[in-house]
Amino acid sequence: MKTVTASTGLHSLIATAIFGILALGFSAVAAADPSTTSVTVKIADLNISNPSGALVLYDRIRAAAKGACSYYWFKTDADEARCMHDAIANAVIKVNQPTLSAVYNSMNKTSLPSTLVSKNR
Repeated sequence: MKTVTASTGLHSLIATAIFGILALGFSAVAAADPSTTSVTVKIADLNISNPSGALVLYDRIRAAAKGACSYYWFKTDADEARCMHDAIANAVIKVNQPTLSAVYNSMNKTSLPSTLVSKNR
């Protein structure tokens, strides 16, 4: 009987150690910086100067942001939503097309700064 008790104690110790290691792994993922993730979105097949092309690009950007943000473990849904919002906004700013910015503005409660989306080429 004492062997069974010792064996059970050993199993508990091993299980506790495994859960502790898993918890450390999850906290490391949660602490990772989502801004370091990069996803390429193809646009060569789109005319993003017209609204329909800009909408398709926005949908692609949103899907890429969802995929990139889902790689991370967030403590709250608000943190995940912030990751998606920031990723989409940064991509739209990087593309720097007024039509895409207009789509972004219509899909979100906040607008991008107009100085970032003006076409100065």
